[in-house]
Amino acid sequence: MGFAIDPSTEFGAKATRRVVKENLAWLTTVDSRGTPQPNPVWFLWDNGSFIIFSKPNQAKLANIARTGRVSLNFEATPDEEQVTIFTGHAEIVERSTISREILDRYAEKYAQGMIDINLPRKQYEAAYTEVIRVTPEKLRGW
Repeated sequence: MGFAIDPSTEFGAKATRRVVKENLAWLTTVDSRGTPQPNPVWFLWDNGSFIIFSKPNQAKLANIARTGRVSLNFEATPDEEQVTIFTGHAEIVERSTISREILDRYAEKYAQGMIDINLPRKQYEAAYTEVIRVTPEKLRGW
């Protein structure tokens, strides 16, 4: 099991809802010169970690392989009342370790998004073959 959010606090309850309901997060890695590199990503919250799929040969993959240090944050809510930022460790994991159940949940969550980018599930999974697992170590925000 990965990181646990404390849902007994008001902030923890909000963060718990957001990791399930949000569709887009910003994954920030650091390049070889120390420059932060934010990228919008789709994700799935799974037992205390985020699962993210990527196309191969992306800079974020090289950045993760080099340091593993990342942040992942959600946009502020329209009323700017909720800011949610996770910092932690990312790793590239073997696609074969990802269960069919996770792939199915991800495909269900992003079914409309895949249609919108003209990549049905089969083509999406063929293009986004790299798997990133982000395990938070710290959560902050309001």
